[in-house]
Amino acid sequence: MGQPLPEDRSGRPVAVIGAGTLGRRIAMMFATRGGTVRIFDPSAEQRQAAVDYAAQALPATVRDLGLGPAGTVEASDDQARAVRDAWLVVEAVPEKLDLKRKVFGQLDAEAPEDAILASNSSSYASRLFIDEVARPERVLNTHFYMPPATNALDVMSCGKTEPSVIDFVKRVFPDYGLHPFEVRRESTGFIFNRIWAAIKRESLEVVYEGVSTPQDVDAMFKLNFGTKAGPFQMMDQVGLDVVLDIEDHYAAENPSLPEGPRKLLREYIGKGRLGVKSGAGFYDYAKDGKPQEAWGS
Repeated sequence: MGQPLPEDRSGRPVAVIGAGTLGRRIAMMFATRGGTVRIFDPSAEQRQAAVDYAAQALPATVRDLGLGPAGTVEASDDQARAVRDAWLVVEAVPEKLDLKRKVFGQLDAEAPEDAILASNSSSYASRLFIDEVARPERVLNTHFYMPPATNALDVMSCGKTEPSVIDFVKRVFPDYGLHPFEVRRESTGFIFNRIWAAIKRESLEVVYEGVSTPQDVDAMFKLNFGTKAGPFQMMDQVGLDVVLDIEDHYAAENPSLPEGPRKLLREYIGKGRLGVKSGAGFYDYAKDGKPQEAWGS
């Protein structure tokens, strides 16, 4: 018997596990077509920040993407309650493999039988954390970038995902302003992140070697590619601790990668400079989140 699909989604919530930078953005995107999105995080501060972010960003996102009506994002302090009756559960916890294995085992036991269990992992294939999952046919990667501004989505099988689940995600997620692209074979870093990893890593190496500064690299990048932000501003938005977790994963798979990028990231993290979320990373940030001068430049 195949994996049942949640075709009747009316009145059913979406659940997001993890209220960090991306978790709150994912929750907000699934609230762009009405209904309720529940977001769970063990931190009360993170939960409240996620609800506040959604309340602030949702009206403009609905307007700009031509969606609506706006739904609601509500916080939950209990994971099992958050996923109750959900048609979709998106995991957005830190890039720690043991943590993801534990969470997916719990979600498989707690979520409805037809709920799709998706991972927002930016570097781990979902195949690596289905050890405790009884129904891996409903598990897959759905890697988000930085919605609502960047709405591409990598969709990748865990190796046992039913094709109908992947087809369902590709068909339904555009209703929420998202653009799914199928990863056609297992790939660490999926599609675009593999390309981005090379740009990011070389940018870090250039600064580590003393060839340039974060500010100058970003300025040249913006001039040459016409983007609004350069690699160092973008890493600050994601969080340097998250960037380091991803780089550590790549390095574990490929020990020949240069150490300079990870050493530079550790230097900043060791000084409490995690990026926008801490008020300082490669740049110092004003209260409105706009970058000021690059630190150390």
